[in-house]
Amino acid sequence: MSGALDDILVLDLSRVLAGPYGTMVLSDFGARVIKVEQPGLGDESRAWGPPFASEGQSAYFLCVNRNKESITLNLKRPEGQAIVRALATRADVLIENFKVGTMAALGLGYESLRQLNPGLIYCAITGYGQTGPYAHRPGYDIVIQAEGGLMSVTGPVDGAPLKVGVAVVDITAGLYAVNSILAALHHRARSGAGQMIDIALFDVQLSWLANVASAYLVSGLPPGRHGNAHATIVPYQPFAAADGYLMVAVGNDGQFARFCAAIGHPALSADPRFITNPARVAARAELLPQIAAIIAERPVAAWVDALLAVDVPCAPVNDIPTALADPQAQARNMVQTISTTDGSPLRLVGPAPKLSATPAAIRSAPPRHGQHTEAVLGELLGYGQAEIARLRDVGAI
Repeated sequence: MSGALDDILVLDLSRVLAGPYGTMVLSDFGARVIKVEQPGLGDESRAWGPPFASEGQSAYFLCVNRNKESITLNLKRPEGQAIVRALATRADVLIENFKVGTMAALGLGYESLRQLNPGLIYCAITGYGQTGPYAHRPGYDIVIQAEGGLMSVTGPVDGAPLKVGVAVVDITAGLYAVNSILAALHHRARSGAGQMIDIALFDVQLSWLANVASAYLVSGLPPGRHGNAHATIVPYQPFAAADGYLMVAVGNDGQFARFCAAIGHPALSADPRFITNPARVAARAELLPQIAAIIAERPVAAWVDALLAVDVPCAPVNDIPTALADPQAQARNMVQTISTTDGSPLRLVGPAPKLSATPAAIRSAPPRHGQHTEAVLGELLGYGQAEIARLRDVGAI
């Protein structure tokens, strides 16, 4: 079955996480993605371990580079730059995450490449974007989590600010890049024109503060930290059960009434202090200890069964192995096994989107460094073996 983007060629000059995550999503949808790496070490995340898989590739690299071809180019050499220009004339999309001005200084910026290919969609991912007083600063996920306000609302009420456990700004920047590229492809289909896409990690972070930012803009009051609780919904947090933690998400008053009945204390939902969500928010210090004492009496599974039976959202707080082994994860094919080039099995997290006609798919393992250099130069640019050997001799590939 063909992919939705199997007619799209992506030239991927990004590395580490944000850009590679975005190009992986495009490749899952069928796009041909040619990953350009520097000769030598290549994408630095190849060495970010342990753990390492059978071919010596890091788990970090493996998580975002499936379905891609890897070629090596030295962008400091004129021959390497010429190859990028030649590939850009064939490409639909180019993605890069160099510091602002780096590609332009190499003669590979958008204004240069659009002269060769007016339909090119050029996506640059940086820490702070192409404009503004911070444009030339380096941008890292954890720095943006701090500067963009996320850490100020993450962590215990009276403790230090905390980062999120995954590089959530990088991942969402990659997803914003994908959304923008798909929009640009749609525009190009109607107009024939490509365009420049400017993705800033800082902008991305601010954009999905969502209700937290909106609460400040409406009230003028800086949001604080609530630990694992919710600022405006109660009860909406984990509770310690007899053998683990139970997450409860009571989103409305009807659910609260059913919740109270299911835990054997229906009178709580009729108490004027707790009868509405605004009242529960105001009286959380009185209500939550009562709920905590009740939940502590029984194991997690018993509470999950009782609450789901009356349609109250809840779940166990799982660790990663348990989450990946969950029957729902298995039914949704969210862990898949493929073979690496040496035949070893490799388990990867599967694609999240489920499309009925053009499903996302894992077609190939993440590539070895430079695995496809000769094939790509020969197939797409017509380079012969003698020319490829010369490029190797001069350090261009």
